[in-house]
Amino acid sequence: MQKLVYADNAATTPLSAAARKAMLPWLENAFGNPSALYAPGHAARKAVEQARDAIADCLGCSSEEIYFTSCGTESDNWAVKGMALQQAKIGKKHLVTSAFEHHAVLHACKALEPYGFSVTCLPVSTTGFITPEALEAALTPDTALVSIMTANNELGTVQPVSELAAVCRKHGVLFHTDAVQAVGHLPLSVHRQGIDLLSLSAHKFGGPKGTGVLYVRRGLHPVPLLDGGAQEQGSRGGTENVAGIVGMAAALQERTASLQADAARIRTLRDRLEAGLCSAIPDCRRNGGAERLPGHLNLLFKGIEGESLLLLLDREGICASSGSACTAGSTDPSHVLLAIGLTREQARSSVRFSLGVETTDADVERMLQVVTDAVKRLRNFQPF
Repeated sequence: MQKLVYADNAATTPLSAAARKAMLPWLENAFGNPSALYAPGHAARKAVEQARDAIADCLGCSSEEIYFTSCGTESDNWAVKGMALQQAKIGKKHLVTSAFEHHAVLHACKALEPYGFSVTCLPVSTTGFITPEALEAALTPDTALVSIMTANNELGTVQPVSELAAVCRKHGVLFHTDAVQAVGHLPLSVHRQGIDLLSLSAHKFGGPKGTGVLYVRRGLHPVPLLDGGAQEQGSRGGTENVAGIVGMAAALQERTASLQADAARIRTLRDRLEAGLCSAIPDCRRNGGAERLPGHLNLLFKGIEGESLLLLLDREGICASSGSACTAGSTDPSHVLLAIGLTREQARSSVRFSLGVETTDADVERMLQVVTDAVKRLRNFQPF
């Protein structure tokens, strides 16, 4: 039986050994509620706070600026809606984002429009970038928040976050970045980069699903989305997911410690895959610019349906995708690819490969062989 080749790490990653080991005690015998006043509760509270310290250290901030959530989508919604509602109290009701943000941000912004908020969606270049100049031109005295992702989930293109944050700071505007794809894969330091709010999700870097973080710069107070108990400094009610939190911290520490070495190896594999496919397959080209996350490769195969290619690859044990996992099942072409100027036909002919720490040389060789053959068969209408 052929070994599974997993090339969809942008959708989710396997649970790391470090995360699994850290979580296991909290999935078995250690079950205390962190808010309880007896010993098992104290132990759980200590584990949560140690995880908070570890994550803060990885992000370059203070522990009290880390708030645990259920996922990146919740973190994005809390950042956008919570800060928008807070800023509305001083009359600021204008939001700025980009045309190729994750739907968690785009839909959160859209949801605020019936309440009197206006939204500016910045266009992106054909290579998938936003310039500080374009952002500055979009700001107004009423701008409450700017939300620009650190790295795009489909193209992998990395935005000049420090420069964008500096523009916002210059004009007294708050800056949020969806860093779900970037954390654990790029070096980040929120204080040094001038970021006011940042979202992340554990399962993108070897942590468990259902666990995330919102970093909130000290002094900011986004309106809570979840009312209830006094958890998370009274800002997010709900009993903490202790196992998920400690697993997330362990995974992030592991990824941060080996980030540079992992990135170099993964980038080499990705570049070999890109060069091999683009040389072997006519009318194959990369979508997006060269400055991107180490593992991302989005390719346009002219004249084929991306979904058909994915089905053939799946039959051969290769996992890839045609866009964000959160839009799986949609018949619409990727809004990200449309935003960089692709036609609907071109967008539907594109496939994303995203490599990770477990990707091997053999995996790349297997993909080169199978993808090349699959595209040829699809173009010639041959059965697979």
